[in-house]
Amino acid sequence: MGWLGPVFWVAILLGVMILIHELGHFCAALAVGIKVEVFSIGLGPRLFGFRRGETDFRISAIPFGGYVRMLGQDPMQDPADQKISADPRSFQTKPRWQRAFVVIAGPLMNVVLAIAIVTGLYMYAFPKEVDSTDPVISNIVAGSPAAQAGLEPGDRIIQVEGQKNPTWQDVLTREAFSANHSLHVVILHKGQRENVVVTPRMDPKEGIGVAGWMGDPDVEVVEVVKDSPAAAAGLKIGDLFISVNHQPVASTATTQQVVAKSGGKPVEVVFLRDGRILKVSITPKPTGDSKVPWHIGVALKPRGEIVKLAFGPAFVESVRFNVRNASMIFEALRSIVEQRVSPKTLEGPIGIARMSGEAAQEGPLSFLFLMAIVSLNLAIVNLLPIPILDGGTLLMLAVEMLIQRDMSLQLKETVFKLGFVFLMMVVVFVIYNDISKIFVNG
Repeated sequence: MGWLGPVFWVAILLGVMILIHELGHFCAALAVGIKVEVFSIGLGPRLFGFRRGETDFRISAIPFGGYVRMLGQDPMQDPADQKISADPRSFQTKPRWQRAFVVIAGPLMNVVLAIAIVTGLYMYAFPKEVDSTDPVISNIVAGSPAAQAGLEPGDRIIQVEGQKNPTWQDVLTREAFSANHSLHVVILHKGQRENVVVTPRMDPKEGIGVAGWMGDPDVEVVEVVKDSPAAAAGLKIGDLFISVNHQPVASTATTQQVVAKSGGKPVEVVFLRDGRILKVSITPKPTGDSKVPWHIGVALKPRGEIVKLAFGPAFVESVRFNVRNASMIFEALRSIVEQRVSPKTLEGPIGIARMSGEAAQEGPLSFLFLMAIVSLNLAIVNLLPIPILDGGTLLMLAVEMLIQRDMSLQLKETVFKLGFVFLMMVVVFVIYNDISKIFVNG
């Protein structure tokens, strides 16, 4: 029963993306006059379906995948053979630019799906970021690469790897993709500009680089009760909580839990105000409520706000988000090749099923957001220049356009066999990776 939910939700997730992907190929093929023989959701033997016109629409036995089979699409078949040369609706007899259009239409539809989903989500709830200056380090993990480099809380990062005025997202991205590699950082330390080299460690569990610094806190003070312990300690509206009794404040619940368990003993609060790290000791007062026995007299909320955007701004923000996400995917792939990130970060079908189940439990917004991210990933992976993927087919078409003739069948066959072997090796690895994560995390 525990596996039923994730399996169901990953089937929905992948089913929608496969349908959209193959629909792109299907519509593009019809648009340029190519005969479509089969439209299949799933691979392997046909289970059921229906025929409309010349196309067999079917559901096949293996749920992870799908395809659109067009007349003369087999790259191993000579265009001069059999009915291919006689039928003007054959894939192989169409101009190469039309074939390229049909091939790229599938990944393009996945990109459109990702943009459409995020646009809709932002029209419902857009996380508006709080304006901030350069990222300020709020906390340093003892013994971490950041600590060894001499960084301290309050240092302001003004440049990372040549990128000036980075956001914290920029810093965290560089950190994640630089495991065991030097990261050149420029900081403002007590008003003085300094060059620092930090070498993030490879996190053995996540497979990414970790430097051991924390950025701007996400929990801010929105109210200070008059004559409360917090007011006596000098807390003000707008202060950003970093830690309470040395426990990092990841949410408003963190402070509530620490104060509630204090037993009335003083708690140490570290917070950020106007770019400065401050520390105070606050003695909680009793509330008379057994469920929440102690309080310090502040109201907290997550930093930022959720707003609804009109279609135009939502579309612009969606495109911006997907462009940024796509660049991170390419950067992650490059970092894996350069061994800056562990291949363990790759997720296979089991990992996607786990994430689908978790997102579905969190609600429809989380599930749709995951669908958008996976759809964009699917588009990019399909466009990689690997034979049997769309990107490999596009590459061979581009080569044929340059040499102004078809590649030999023997060469095509060799290339596709190598591509198939490579792809199967990747599939086996990601499935093994998924299973190993279950045992490690379990």
